Order: sequence, then C-alpha cells, then structure tokens
Amino acid sequence: MRRPDRGSAAGAARLPLRKSLAGRLLTVTALVASCSVAATAWLAVQTTSVAIRQEQGQNLKSDAKIYNTLLGYAATHPDWDGVDTTVRDLAQESGRRIVLTTPGRRPIVDSADSRSAGGGSSDDLLAQQASAVVDPRSVDTVLVPDAAKAGADRVDPRAVGPFRLPAKEHDTLRKAAAGRAECLSQMGIAADVVESPGGRPRVQFVSDETEGGTDSVTDRDMEAKCFASYPVGPSATERKALSALNQLADACLKRQGRTAVKLNLDLSWDRSYAYGRDDAVSGAEDGLSDREAKALAAKKAAEDAATAERKAASGGALDYAPAEIRDSAYDRAVANCVESARREQLTGYVAESALLFIDGPGAAGVPGFDLSRANTARIAGVTALVLALTVGASVLAGARLVRPLHALTGAAQRMREGLDATPVPVPVVSDNEIGRLTAAFNDMAAHRARLEEQRKVMVSDVAHELRTPLSNIRGWLEAAHDGLAVPDPAFVSSLLEEAVQLQHLINDLQDLGAADAGALRLHRKPVRIDELLGQVAAAHQGLAETAGVTLTVLTPPPGTPHPPLLDADPVRLRQTVSNLLSNAVRHTPAGGTVTLRRYVTDPGDELAVEVSDTGSGIPAGDLPYVFDRFWRAEKSRNRSTGGSGLGLAIVLKLAEAHGGTVDVASTEGEGATFTLRLPTAESRKAEGPGRP
Repeated sequence: MRRPDRGSAAGAARLPLRKSLAGRLLTVTALVASCSVAATAWLAVQTTSVAIRQEQGQNLKSDAKIYNTLLGYAATHPDWDGVDTTVRDLAQESGRRIVLTTPGRRPIVDSADSRSAGGGSSDDLLAQQASAVVDPRSVDTVLVPDAAKAGADRVDPRAVGPFRLPAKEHDTLRKAAAGRAECLSQMGIAADVVESPGGRPRVQFVSDETEGGTDSVTDRDMEAKCFASYPVGPSATERKALSALNQLADACLKRQGRTAVKLNLDLSWDRSYAYGRDDAVSGAEDGLSDREAKALAAKKAAEDAATAERKAASGGALDYAPAEIRDSAYDRAVANCVESARREQLTGYVAESALLFIDGPGAAGVPGFDLSRANTARIAGVTALVLALTVGASVLAGARLVRPLHALTGAAQRMREGLDATPVPVPVVSDNEIGRLTAAFNDMAAHRARLEEQRKVMVSDVAHELRTPLSNIRGWLEAAHDGLAVPDPAFVSSLLEEAVQLQHLINDLQDLGAADAGALRLHRKPVRIDELLGQVAAAHQGLAETAGVTLTVLTPPPGTPHPPLLDADPVRLRQTVSNLLSNAVRHTPAGGTVTLRRYVTDPGDELAVEVSDTGSGIPAGDLPYVFDRFWRAEKSRNRSTGGSGLGLAIVLKLAEAHGGTVDVASTEGEGATFTLRLPTAESRKAEGPGRP
C-alpha cells in the first residue's frame, strides 16, 4: 500500500462553499426565487393598480348614476315610499347591493332584502361610512358635478316644491310660448320651446346670433314685439310661491339687520327695489330669458338715458344705491338667506335626507391592494418568508445531492491511491441520476477489482507458462554442460519441443495483445465454410486417433443448398476452429466422440459452427470463466490435460474481430458444446462498411 501524496490529500479536501455544487445550487435558487418573487409582486401590484383604477372609475360612474336617480326620486316625492322598485332596478342593472337608511341608520330599503321598503334590514353588514347622503336640498357636487355649475345653493333643480305648475297654468303658458316661437319663426329666427323641471315653458333660440351684443336695435324691437304679443308672466301659483320665498328671505335678512330684497322668478334679486326704484323693469320677474329681457328693456333703456340727461341739465342728483347694497358682502348675505329660505320652503315637498350604502362593506374601495406602508411591509414579509423557505429547501436538497457525490469523490480518490474501494451506499431513492451514478460507480469499482485480480493472475500465469519450458531447456543444457546428458537426436528433439511450446505461447500472447489494442489485422476474402471445416478436421484427425477419440464432421444431405459465403480471414478462421477442436479432443476421454457441424441460423444472416464433445463437461460455476485468459478446467496445470489456457480467449477475440460471437453450453459429465456464429457476406454488405 503506497502512501497518498500531497496532491491526493488536496483533492480529497472539501471545496469552498462558493465553488461547490451545493453553493452554486443555493445561489442560483436564491437568485431565481428573489427574481420570481420580485417580478410576481411587481406584476401583481401593477395589474392590481390598473384593475383598481378601472374598477374605481366604473364604480364611480355607476355610483353617480345610482345617486342621481335616487336624488331625482327624492326631489319629486315627499317621502321614500315606493322607492323599493327603483332601488331594485338599479341594483339589478349595476349588479351591486344598494341600501337606503335614515340618518339614524334605520333601514328604508335594501336591494338584498326580499321584503318591501321599510320592512327592516340588518345593518351589521353596512360600512362604517355611507357612500353618499341623498338630500335634494344639498347635492353632492362630487357625484353630480353639474350641481356646482347650477348655483351656489346646491339645491337639486328638480326640487321645485310649490313652484310646480298645475295643468291649467302649464297649458296656458305652453300656448303663449308656442306663439312666441311661431312669431319668431316667421321673422326668420329659429327657436324651440323647452320646459323647466317645474313645468314652465320658455323659448330657447337655436342660434343665438345676438349673443355678445351684435344684434341691432331693430332686431330687438322685432323680438320684443313677439314677446309682447304673447305674455308669459308669472302664474298665480308662481307668484304665491315666490311671495312666500321672498318673505322667508326677508326674515333672514331682517335678523341680520340688512335691507330686504325683491326676488325675481329666477331667484335673482332686484337692487333697485331696495332704494325705491320700483319702476325698474325686470325680465326675470316676468319669467323671461335674458334675450327676452333685452328686447323688452331696449326702449326702457333709452327712456332712462333721456331722463338722466334731463336731471343732470336741471341740476338734480341721480339716485345711488346705499353703500351696503353696493358691497359684495350684501350679495353674499342675500344668497345665503335665499338658500336657507329655499331649503325651508321645500320641507314637505321633498323626501328627507337618507344615507346611501352601495355594495355593503368595502364598497368604497378594494382593501389590501394599495401600496401603503402596512401593505408594503406585508409584501416584504411574505417575500422574505418565501425566500427563507426556498433557501432552506435548497440547502436540504443540496445537502442530499452533494452527500453521495462526496462519497463518490472519496471512493474514486481511494481507487486512484491504490486502496481498496469500499462500495458507496446507494441513496434511498436510487431511481434517479445520483442513484444510477452511484450504482454505475459501484459496478465499475467491482469490475475494476476483478480486472485487477485477473491482471495479477495473468501475470502469475504468464510467468508460470514461460518458466516451465525455460526451466526444461535450462535443465537439459546444464546437464549437457556438466556431461550428464549426451546431445543425441532425442536430446535435441526434446529441446526443440520446449522451444516450440514457448514460441506458441508467445504467439498466443502476441495475438491477444494485438486484439486488445485493436491492431489485429484480418485479410478478408470469400470463404466456403465446408472446405475450411474439412481442412481443419483432416489436420486434427491424427490427434484424435492418437487420443482414441472419434472425430466426425456432419455434412448436410445431398441436394441441400450450399451455405452462404463468409467474408473472413481464412487463416484466423482456421485458427479459431482449430482451437475449439483441439480443446474438445483434449477434454474427451478415449472412446468418446467430437462432432463438427455447421448450419445457418434462423434469420439467415449468420452462419454457425458447432463443436461438441462427449467429455467430462464443465461445471456450471465455471461456465462464466471459460473464455478468460489462462483459465483451465484442470487447475493442476498439467500439460497432459490442458494447454496454455489462452486458446479459448483467442477464440473469443477472433470471433469478435470478425463481427461474430462464441458461447458455450455444457452439462457436467455429459460434455460441452461450443458455438461460433459469424455474419454472412450478404449481411455484411447490407449493414455497410461500418461493421468490423
């Protein structure tokens, strides 16, 4: 046993983690896991953000429609009775749950409740904060942006209350408005009749070319003539409602110590009323549009200018509004009072305010998907946990993967150092790459051990085989040198026999060496097997007769087709058959029989040569070693019962060189049969030149 060198010790040392397979596996796994988690988180956040924005946009549009519909219902009904049908229609259209409750969260109607409105519904599933407050006297400008443009009072325009016209007054005003539109049409001015939520009709010009003061006085006179011909002043209902509203607003201003105002039908106020100019003409007071007011006020403006000019010429002073009225604070106070007066007047005409809940809990948003600090920390925690689990699993898998590799490395190192290679334990799960590699390595180690043992035996056998003839030759020569033996013809013949045996052994070793190295040259030519078998049998007939063995060559009956030709080296093929035949004669006792025959195999692509004997046979345990070098059935190495032990090994190598095979079948005490199978010339041509 040689001592391991320093290089082998260094090779057996464990690699650093960064260079080892486990370290690389761990690094790659951690990198892949990190990238996968990061990419998945980024993609989820991006996709979810887009989905949330789209969902919020759709929800906001749906919420606005639901809110506006319910707001219109509240503006046109004194209470919420009968709203359940509207709510359920909206819920079915939007696919969401809609709940209306009082400000005290007493249920009014629930789209998920099969009972009628006011039947009650549990509020334990409602959100903490309502989606909106439905109050026509205070419109949500977020859900209804047009409410902010309509005016500062934020009262729904559909909430007209006592200003709603009865049918009789509506028909009267409708006829007058239609007459105005027809009159304007005859003058070449396109106009339509539209109605306000309260039912008041008014004229709307299709193309208002006079906007911006471009119309002439003549046009305004013509329009004023049409308007004067069909008066549409306030109806009795409107005057009554406007008077009540004016009283409520004046009471509010009086409480603040401010001057009263005179409200117009469009809820604007006339400043001249505050300082005694009751002669001022207001188109809004008559229910006219701005364009109608301009036309009616055209002549009045000229008269006012003339009156002012006369007062100035006579030294009289013009009337000016008090400072309080000129101040914008007064206008803000009037606006606030008018707003509060409208809300007070609408009491009893519109439904009370109600809380609106849409989709129940979480309707206002999708929780858990925003990138707040808490959610970011949660994502980071989950990422760290996934990474930790991945790294842990990779460490365990890497350890299980590397452990058998370390064992294989150690076993290979011991083999290199000439030590006995202990079989590596096969993993529990052997049906995988590592298990198969371990099994293959153990098989290789066992095969190497057998080859090493055969090599040692072969060296011993070669030494013995060479020693025997050399010892005999040396003994005879020493005897002749000492005068103990006379160099007569018998003496020379004995030395020649030993030299021939030694030469035969050396030739056999040379043939085996050439076959192992792939340098065995074959001179192929077409060979007729019957002629070759006849030559071999004739050459061994004398040996068989001397041994008392009957040598028989079986020939096919007459008329049988000739066997196919062989593409073989006739010299090497004769050597092969001769070795089989001499081996059979040697192991057949006197009186026995050796039979030589040939036949074509069943597929027809091989020709078989069979040599059988009636000798002692071969034990079943020795059959696997028959073709090993220097193997003899007779372990005593007696030349009378055995040759050099290389004949059958040469037969195997020559058969393989010709692309064939050789096998043996034997029953102990009954003889043995050796079968040589060689490819025919036709089969070799069909398979191409790649076959040996």
